[in-house]
Amino acid sequence: MMDNKMIVEGSLESSDKGFAFYGRLPYYRGLGLSMIEDIQITVDGELVPRADVRFHVRGKTYTLDQMETVYDDRWNFGEKAKIIAMKPGGLPAGEHRIEFAVRMRVSYLPFVPTTKDTKVLALAA
Repeated sequence: MMDNKMIVEGSLESSDKGFAFYGRLPYYRGLGLSMIEDIQITVDGELVPRADVRFHVRGKTYTLDQMETVYDDRWNFGEKAKIIAMKPGGLPAGEHRIEFAVRMRVSYLPFVPTTKDTKVLALAA
């Protein structure tokens, strides 16, 4: 229900180390970081390797492997987290199709939901 609000419009940025955008958790209660099982980023049809994804919230940056054991931090509903992709050279100016998927573990669901949003975001020249 919140899938289309996951990627924050106008938040794409690039540097020589990679690119980033802001994302929101599509789950109405928020979750502990250890309950985020995976984050996938695809840019212009190219999947970013899991090892190159970083998650930044409230001044702390985590790899996805580190998040598996983070029990004292959360991603709250509506909170904007910086989703970072390590990609040498970053992205060129112009429009880019960003796909952002989050697989989460919710204790009372008998399945592991994955939610996804896709947007075309632009980088200024």
